[in-house]
Amino acid sequence: MKKTIITMGLAASGLLAFAGTTQAATLQDVKDDGELRCGVSNGLPGFSQPDNDGNWAGIDVDTCRAVAAAVLGDADAVEFIPLTAAERFTALQSGEIDVLTRNTTWTTTRDTSLGLNFTGTNYYDGQGFLIKKDLGVDSAYSLDGAAICIQAGTTTELNLADFFRANDMEYEAVVFDTSEASAQGFDNNRCDVLTSDTSQLAALKTQLSDPDSAEILPEVISKEPLGPVVRQGDDEWFNVVKWVLFGQINAEEYGVTSENVDDMMDSDNPSVQRIVGTSGNMGEILGLDDDFMVDVISQVGNYGEMFERNVGPDTPLGLQRGTNALWTEGGVLYAPPFR
Repeated sequence: MKKTIITMGLAASGLLAFAGTTQAATLQDVKDDGELRCGVSNGLPGFSQPDNDGNWAGIDVDTCRAVAAAVLGDADAVEFIPLTAAERFTALQSGEIDVLTRNTTWTTTRDTSLGLNFTGTNYYDGQGFLIKKDLGVDSAYSLDGAAICIQAGTTTELNLADFFRANDMEYEAVVFDTSEASAQGFDNNRCDVLTSDTSQLAALKTQLSDPDSAEILPEVISKEPLGPVVRQGDDEWFNVVKWVLFGQINAEEYGVTSENVDDMMDSDNPSVQRIVGTSGNMGEILGLDDDFMVDVISQVGNYGEMFERNVGPDTPLGLQRGTNALWTEGGVLYAPPFR
C-alpha cells in the first residue's frame, strides 16, 4: 500500500460555495496517473489510520482501496492524504484529491451548496456523548451545565447546540481543531464530556490513558450518514464511486466474498453473474472492465468483510452491525440492484 502522507496547507474554510465549478474526466485522469488520490481523516482508528510504517487501514481507507481496485485493478494504487475537517471540502473542490472518504456526514447544505456529490453511505452513525464514569450521570439529559469537548468545523457543533436548546439546558463548549485534540482535552480533564459520532467515540475511547474509566451514554441525538464524496459536474466519476460501494453491498447480500469470488464465477444465479461480470455489461457502461467487482471483492472484500475487519465485534472498537446490517438482517443497508 502506498505510504505517502502529505501535509495540506489549505484554506481553513471548507464551506466556500463552489457551485458551478466542474472538473470532469476524473476517471481518465486516475487511469492516466495510475494512482487514486484519496482524502482521509488524520488518524481515526477503525476508519482511517496509518500504522508506524505508514500503512493505512480502516473502513474509509478500504472504501477508497475498493475504488482503486475497480479502476486500476490494484487496491494498493492509492495516495492517502490526511485532512482536517476544515480542510477536507476545499481539498476536493480544488482537485487536490479525487475522492473524499473521511467520515463525512451527508447533509442538505453540503450536498447542494459546495459543488459536491455524496455517492452513498458506507457507515450509518449518530452523535453521542462519552463521559468519565465518575461524573455520575447515566443520561445525556443530565448534562445541564457540563463542559463539553468538541471538534470545530463539524455537524457535531450544530447538533449539540440544537439538543441543548431543545431541552432547555446549557453547556460550555471547549473547541479543538481535530478529533484527536478533543479526545486529549477530555483525557486531560479539560471538559466533562466528549461528543462526536458514536463510532468515533468508540475509536477515541481506545486511545484514552484509561479507557475503562469512560463510557458512552445511551442517547443518540442525530442522524449521521457517512460516505464518499466527489465533485459535481463529473457524472462518470460519480457513477463509478457510487457503484463500487453498491457493488460491495450487493456482494454481501448474495454471499460473494473474498474467499469464494473465484468459485462464484461459475454461479447460475443471474444476480451473482452480473456482480462478477460473467453476464451483462455493468463494467462497460461505467467505463470499467466487466469483471471490475472481482478485483474489488478479491482484494478488499464485500461490505460485511470491510465492516468486520475494521470496526466489528472482534476489533478494538467492538461495534455491532446494528443499523449497518443488511436490510434482510434488520438493518438499513440497501443497495440498488446490479441490472
